[in-house]
Amino acid sequence: MALVEEHLVFSGILQLPWWGYVLVALGLTHITIAAVTLYLHRSQSHLALELSPPVAHFFRFWLWLTTGMKTKEWVAIHRKHHANVETEHDPHSPVVKGISTVLWGGWFLYRNEAMNQETLDKYGGGTPDDWLERKIYARFTNLSILLMLVIDVLLFGYIAGGLIWMTQMIWIPFWAAGVINGIGHYWGYRNFEVKDASKNIVPWAFIVGGEELHNNHHAYASSAKFSVKKWEFDLGWQYVRLLRGLGLARVKKVAPKLVLKQDKNQFDLATVKALINSRFQVMSNFAKEVLNSVHAEELQRLGVNKRQKALLKRARKLMCKEHTLLSENAKEQLRRALDLSPTLERAYAMKEKLQSIWIKSNSHDGLLQALEEWCRAAEASGIEALREFSARLKHYEVAPA
Repeated sequence: MALVEEHLVFSGILQLPWWGYVLVALGLTHITIAAVTLYLHRSQSHLALELSPPVAHFFRFWLWLTTGMKTKEWVAIHRKHHANVETEHDPHSPVVKGISTVLWGGWFLYRNEAMNQETLDKYGGGTPDDWLERKIYARFTNLSILLMLVIDVLLFGYIAGGLIWMTQMIWIPFWAAGVINGIGHYWGYRNFEVKDASKNIVPWAFIVGGEELHNNHHAYASSAKFSVKKWEFDLGWQYVRLLRGLGLARVKKVAPKLVLKQDKNQFDLATVKALINSRFQVMSNFAKEVLNSVHAEELQRLGVNKRQKALLKRARKLMCKEHTLLSENAKEQLRRALDLSPTLERAYAMKEKLQSIWIKSNSHDGLLQALEEWCRAAEASGIEALREFSARLKHYEVAPA
């Protein structure tokens, strides 16, 4: 009887205070977060980062052991999300499926899409397909998480080990499949007006290893670094820097940085490449330097009544947003506000025209011609902020990596 009781209260090989078990759980789950953001996301999905074989294999093994996830499935689903974002073909868009569905049921959406062989075939190319993947990792996903349970119980006992294991099991489904895929397209701030609803949840990205900077990622999906502003912090990027310093990783691409070359006064191929690669930053600059400036001047100049003034004030944010994401009510408000100011309407029309250049021009020559025509129209607009912005465009180049 005593042996049975001792067996039932087995407390594990490692004896820790309660806060020690909490730290262990957070440490183990954070390793999993690092594996997701560095290996699955930045390296495998977007090829922005090349990890040394030992590091890549450790992450692959760790993800198999702690989540049972298959590299090909995760990569394929994520690539499909980018290719079909905010449409009915997006595997986990809160815009389409609702925030509650994605936040609390993101894991089920992931599992449903993982069973779609067409998705795996179309979007899962280039992922590991060696003997270990075929014979072990892809075949024994349930066995791996049971093995993790046994390890946790042996190390920490039935109660602490079981709780740590449950934390590991829900960590990625909640934070990655739920929070990032859900809240990351629902709440937060935007640096760039991309055509999807992606948002940066917080500027200091610790909990999910940098994935919180989701809008930045959607603007520059192939960048290994998610932070863009000086005041933003990407913990995953710090891990990348550490691995690179140890010779265990190679950064293949980061978001381009625009610089002004004062000795240039006309468009050339370097300018064209800089503007098209940094088009989201260019449009963000246009909103700050042109739209906000003209809006402030018109608000002071126009002798409008309080109702018209309130309408014009609300239009400032609407002008800067991606037009396709505005509701019909917001579009109507914007139209009525622009009717109050022909100058503001011209500035907004120039924004739309500049934005259309990135979409319609399919060659460097076509882009160069379209930009020169846009600049001529800007210089003839009679709007000082627009003329100044147009003049600066000719000086842009991408900073050396």
